[in-house]
Amino acid sequence: MASTLTRWEPFSELADLRARLDQMFTEFAPRGEHRFAPAIDVIRSNGNLVLRADLPGIKADEVKIEVDEDILTIRGEHEEQHEEKHEHYMRRERRWGSFQRSMPLPTGVDAERIEARTHDGVLEVTVPLPAEKTAKTVTITPTED
Repeated sequence: MASTLTRWEPFSELADLRARLDQMFTEFAPRGEHRFAPAIDVIRSNGNLVLRADLPGIKADEVKIEVDEDILTIRGEHEEQHEEKHEHYMRRERRWGSFQRSMPLPTGVDAERIEARTHDGVLEVTVPLPAEKTAKTVTITPTED
């Protein structure tokens, strides 16, 4: 009886699981609405936390950014319609969807100083980080009774 070895690729199984979960959540979305999660990069630069979210085709007024109890939430909705009329046919395309991403912020962030801007389909949120506390060593000498 011949046998074969099959190489196990655990990460390919995780990709399959993610695709199935995405499909399941898409089915629960209201009919005709598409939910997506924009890709976000987070870097630390010059004493700031900088978040960059890919939001192609989404205008600044369609994005809402909130901070509630050290949780930064970026959400928005986008609707787009296109109609093309010709002599023998008419074509309409509609697409709309919503998105939301949340992430915890370091303790002590001043939400009033957070800034955001958009450029070429990328939302950039700059979060000034609080000053780092310097470690202080204290030596305590016990006394005898």
